[in-house]
Amino acid sequence: MASLKEIRTRITSVSSTRQITSAMKMVSAARLRKAQDAILQLRPYANKLQEILSDISASLDNNDDNVYGVERNPEKVLIVAISSNRGLCGGFNAAISKKVVQLIEEEYPEQFAAGKVDIITFGKKAGDLLRFRKYKIKEAHPEVFDELDFEHVAPYVENLMERYLSGEFDRIDIVYNQFKNAASQILTREQFLPIPPPAEKKAQKENKSEYLFEPSKHFIVNELIPRSLKTQFYKALLDSNAAEHGARMTAMHKATDNATELIRELKLHYNKARQAAITNEILEVVGGAEALT
Repeated sequence: MASLKEIRTRITSVSSTRQITSAMKMVSAARLRKAQDAILQLRPYANKLQEILSDISASLDNNDDNVYGVERNPEKVLIVAISSNRGLCGGFNAAISKKVVQLIEEEYPEQFAAGKVDIITFGKKAGDLLRFRKYKIKEAHPEVFDELDFEHVAPYVENLMERYLSGEFDRIDIVYNQFKNAASQILTREQFLPIPPPAEKKAQKENKSEYLFEPSKHFIVNELIPRSLKTQFYKALLDSNAAEHGARMTAMHKATDNATELIRELKLHYNKARQAAITNEILEVVGGAEALT
């Protein structure tokens, strides 16, 4: 049985840990409110823009008009993994790395065996976990979350679009956690490029929407579509950022509750041990007194 001093020391240690987890929970809650407002304001606009983008891409007549929607045989694939720079957020980052591995093993095993699957990470933790699994990371951009706004994200997206158009990659997929609420996230895989057609158009290609292009098709392809792609990627980063703070707040809430329960059990154990020690001391005094009589 542990001594009273050891139990007191452990109670003090767990109490300090509880103060830390409680403080981290409050910090994450404050950051979550700001991140949640940002994604909830952008999401309706981004979703509608994505719908229009898919319709326009499907309605363009040929590959020259639709350079961002050209379906090529995916011989060279890029997977973009969006995670966090810090841990202590439950299974948030582990889920991303597992999804990337699953994607490679189930959909791109031949390309991976030929060395034609590259991984780019936004956020430090997914890269660390994938390297631990012996996967090579082509590029890492943890700095993107230092200043998360559209202007700073746009150059990264422009780089991805240029590499797709140049033929360096035939397909670009994004893996990230979509924010649902503070307690849950939706692990999401999206095809970024080429632009996927609308789901209903895949089944009924004959139902083709009619669009009047103003000022011109060239302007739509070269201005509106790239801007829409930047918005979609920015939305994925905002989603991941909000989901991270929600996951960390939930994890720290559970850690605080567990610490509280552990302290309660330790105090109960401490009181029982102290009572047993007092009883033993009384018995020793009584035994000594009886020996003297």
